[in-house]
Amino acid sequence: MWRKIKRLFIIKTKFEAFLITYALATGAVARGQVYLAQYPGWGGKLLFLATTGAVFMAGAKMIEAIELHRTYGSEY
Repeated sequence: MWRKIKRLFIIKTKFEAFLITYALATGAVARGQVYLAQYPGWGGKLLFLATTGAVFMAGAKMIEAIELHRTYGSEY
């Protein structure tokens, strides 16, 4: 039973990584819009770019980790 629960928190495929990246991006854009409203001008735009940029970096790392796991297996 614990293995089934543990499986829910493991990303195995690129499709799962893309779904998680999409969910993170949706939240980041919503947060970025709040930043644009709270901090008009360059400050808000930079914070918006920071929130969305972090999602792109996290998504790339997830996809890279999946490829590394496929290449090297569980030894890596």
